Amino acid sequence: MPRLFGTDGVRGLANGELTAALALGLAQASAAVLTHGHHADARRASGRPRPRAVLARDPRVSGEFLGAAVAAGLASAGVDVLDAGVIPTPAAAFLVADIDADFGVMISASHNPAPDNGIKFFATGGRKLPDEVEDRIEAAMHDHSAPTPTGIDVGRISRFADAEDRYVVHLLGTLPHRLDGIHVVLDCANGAAAGVSPEVFVNAGARVTLIGADPDGWNINDGVGSTHIDNLARAVLEHGADVGIAHDGDADRCLAVDAAGNAIDGDQIMAILALSLQERGRLKDDTLVATVMSNLGLKRAMADAGITVIEAGVGDRYVLEKMTEGDYSIGGEQSGHIIFNEFATTGDGILTGLHLVAEMARTGKTLQELASCMTVFPQVLLNVRGVDRHGLADQGVQDAISAASEALGDSGRVLLRPSGTEPVVRVMVEAASQDDAQRIAEELAAVVQDRLALDAA
Repeated sequence: MPRLFGTDGVRGLANGELTAALALGLAQASAAVLTHGHHADARRASGRPRPRAVLARDPRVSGEFLGAAVAAGLASAGVDVLDAGVIPTPAAAFLVADIDADFGVMISASHNPAPDNGIKFFATGGRKLPDEVEDRIEAAMHDHSAPTPTGIDVGRISRFADAEDRYVVHLLGTLPHRLDGIHVVLDCANGAAAGVSPEVFVNAGARVTLIGADPDGWNINDGVGSTHIDNLARAVLEHGADVGIAHDGDADRCLAVDAAGNAIDGDQIMAILALSLQERGRLKDDTLVATVMSNLGLKRAMADAGITVIEAGVGDRYVLEKMTEGDYSIGGEQSGHIIFNEFATTGDGILTGLHLVAEMARTGKTLQELASCMTVFPQVLLNVRGVDRHGLADQGVQDAISAASEALGDSGRVLLRPSGTEPVVRVMVEAASQDDAQRIAEELAAVVQDRLALDAA
């Protein structure tokens, strides 16, 4: 049986793979696993008899019935539920820590289209769960030996009335510089950022123009948000804005657009913010945590500035694990998941956008000028489907990788990695030119297809 949890919780077609029954079962299992240990002992010592969980969702219509199922599952397992309603994923993580909840549940499929949904969990302190804890939750779904509370011992479900206000105050309290006079176009992806992001940027002093800020439950990520950055670029040019900030459906990502309409990805944002932290003496050990997919240009720019880049696996929870090991200040992904260790336990798109625009205000530089700190190498990513994802040690594949790496020399790099869940191998090539990157990637993909095709076994 395939693993239920993917790289970011449990996802699937709402009421297809992801049913109310599955949501209820996951909630009950999570209660059995996440309400024990040192935090539970401290809770009981403080006189709070029942565990407490924060529940939140993005605005997808299916979030309503899935949220009801999760709330029912938690309460039936004896957990008091604080329902925060529609708020960003990083807000849910923050609130778990802010009120010292036992854990949190976020219902969202992030940048996926509206028909999909997902369920992800946060442990005490607002951190995403390691694989082994997810495996325990999955196992608990098939183990019904845990006692079930009855009568007055079941949990209560109540509204978390000031959830959004707490998060807004938190975000504004992190700002190193006000945004007075800067014209920002915000693309809220018709998602969870629509209520919070405009309020925060306006209160920080920015002049704000909104797109993708009218969620109806169906239009999340539909032609807007960080997966449709061209839409934001057009709006920035149309309104003559200084900068554009794009979120995804649950607002844990941030991508940007400069005044000329150029897209600024997560690697460039990390470079800008790491250099800012270094200049202000706030970059722990002059170190940035990125991923194996981060652009070679980021590593070159950081090396030139005396900043060490540590590579993590793909996924913001793996970035956070590396950050935690050395208590490093900042880390993230090319996709726009950026983590500030001082302020957050997960990628936070609104926080990232605020600090990026604050750096413009602090330095008096345009985003285009700030982004010139790194040269982006052309990058091509190809997915080779229907192949043995465990077969990358094949000698023919390894010979092709070695030949490509030798041909590129110092002017590029090659990375092949398996999908975590599908019969897919991802081929990534960076080179001095787009044509070279495309050609070498296609050559490698052909070798992978020839050597590892499942139908050839």
